[in-house]
Parts: sequence; C-alpha cells; structure tokens
Amino acid sequence: MNPKRKQRLILVLFLVFGCAAVVGLVLVALQENINLFYNPTQISEGEAPEGARIRAGGMVVDGSIKRDDASLLVNFELTDFNASIPVAYTGILPDLFREGQGVVAMGNVDANGVFQADEVLAKHDEKYMPPEVQDALDKSGKTADGQDVKSYTEKQTY
Repeated sequence: MNPKRKQRLILVLFLVFGCAAVVGLVLVALQENINLFYNPTQISEGEAPEGARIRAGGMVVDGSIKRDDASLLVNFELTDFNASIPVAYTGILPDLFREGQGVVAMGNVDANGVFQADEVLAKHDEKYMPPEVQDALDKSGKTADGQDVKSYTEKQTY
C-alpha cells in the first residue's frame, strides 16, 4: 500500500473511532441525567418505569399531608384529578408547599407503587404553574382547583 494512502486510512479510522467514542460517552451521560415527566394517571396505570428516576407533577391532595414526628418523612398524595398517587419524601419541604398546591417531585416509583421523592419543587407564585403540571391538568379537563374546565370558563365569562 502506498505510504500516503496508508496515512490517510489511519487518519480516517482514527476520526471514525474518535467520533464513535464521543457519541458513546454523550449517550451514557444523557441516559444517566435524563428525567422524564409522568403525571399521576400515567404512574398509577404503570406507564412509569419502576426504579428509574422520573419527574411527577400534579396538585397536592387536600388533607393528604402526613408528617412523621420522629423524622423528616412526609407522606402526601399527588393528583391530576383523574388519579392520585402516594408520595413519600424525606427532607425539608419548600416554604410554598401546601395542600392544593401544584408541585413537581423528582424520584422513582418503588415496587409498591409509592413515588419515593428525593426532591420536591413548589410553584413560586399564584399564577405560575409548571408547564408539565399544566399540560397534565389540561388533559384531565380540570383546573388547578379541581373544577371542570367547562364549568370554570362559564363562571369566568362576563
């Protein structure tokens, strides 16, 4: 083989293997850091992968918050007004966390169907709703306070 061709072949092979290695490393990094969003209906129907890190969003069910006196464990239910899922969180909750509040929790679903959250985010003002939570509520046909969208819009017209 001509030395010039041999040098080109080595360069092309080096570039191909280098690009393949970079793509492989990027895919591994993305797979570890990707958080897919699921609403409570999807989680209760088993669409969410068990054990995988996901985000779940919805409204905190009124009267569902139960705090453990001996630890920082908090149990509550999350709903999109079609289905509710139990959530367990150990840690300090955001100041804006309360019943009837829109939240997004990050964690995983265990074998018992309980969402084990390791992070809970609450909305920051009265008008803001996380886009994923708003989409889930829109699909359920409910407003943030649980009313049907149709009856809510009829009340709001002047």
